[in-house]
Amino acid sequence: MKIGPTLLVLASGLILFSGSRGLASPALAQEPATFQPPSDSEIPSDPFGNLVRKGERIFTQTRTYAGKYVGNDLTCESCHLDRGRKPYAAPLWGAYVSYPRFRSKNHKVSRLGERIQGCFRFSMNGTPPPLDSDIIRSLVAYSFWMSRGAPVGVKLAGARMYKMPPPHRTPDPFRGKKVYAAKCALCHGADGLGTTSGHDVAFPPVWGPRSYNMGAGLAKVSKLAGFVKMNMPLSKGSSLTDQQSWDVAAYVDSQPRPADPRKRQ
Repeated sequence: MKIGPTLLVLASGLILFSGSRGLASPALAQEPATFQPPSDSEIPSDPFGNLVRKGERIFTQTRTYAGKYVGNDLTCESCHLDRGRKPYAAPLWGAYVSYPRFRSKNHKVSRLGERIQGCFRFSMNGTPPPLDSDIIRSLVAYSFWMSRGAPVGVKLAGARMYKMPPPHRTPDPFRGKKVYAAKCALCHGADGLGTTSGHDVAFPPVWGPRSYNMGAGLAKVSKLAGFVKMNMPLSKGSSLTDQQSWDVAAYVDSQPRPADPRKRQ
């Protein structure tokens, strides 16, 4: 059977068109979607809404509402900025839709409540509240509310910590010390022990006995560098170069802090 020239041209066009779609679609699939969490005014006035509001209070004033489980001067908001809303600061709206998930840290599939327990144990150098406690239930409810409308299984821009590209030079604590003195000491103190306003912690300590321990995520230079790059100095994220972010993270994480509780045991 002979194929006419018109059909041949059409067939060739279809092959080229389908081929170009096949090449373009992976790039489109990798483009992260954006998400905006609901506003506070949308929290319902019912028992669920009360649980959400309680979760927000625990989140922002952790030492006041969950003090028996906290072993330092940090709150949940110390790492998850703007009440857990800020992109690239491990926002709550990115957390809820990504659990349960496997974590290499404990080599198991963790639920969100278990992940929150880990925050108390490592980032706040404290004791994990029971999974069935009002504290965990409230924080999970708050996270659930923040993620309302977020798509599941879709890559969201800013849903986790920023992953830094490899540094051009090995991160250097000596260079980082200069960056810290110029950009960080005003808030976190020249000694890294944080600053206070009255009886309240204005800016949390970044090393020392009242900071996160060696088992916390930010105790990894790569994690801290990504956090610094996108969020520090506060309200001036992305103002440091990549190398400055790597260097200051290396300096901060080279300073003394509580031991990893898994090693203490």
